[in-house]
Amino acid sequence: MKTEAIIVMVGAQGIVVAMAAYFFYKVLTVKPKPEPDSYSENDDITERQDN
Repeated sequence: MKTEAIIVMVGAQGIVVAMAAYFFYKVLTVKPKPEPDSYSENDDITERQDN
């Protein structure tokens, strides 16, 4: 294999690995969004509503 081909191959693999690492980092370090609590919104309702 020629030197130029090895350089291109290692460069392409390096870019793919760097992008994957970047996005894994972003996914694993994002703060979770607060989800609404459906029970606290219905605290004033004492009976179950059947439709």
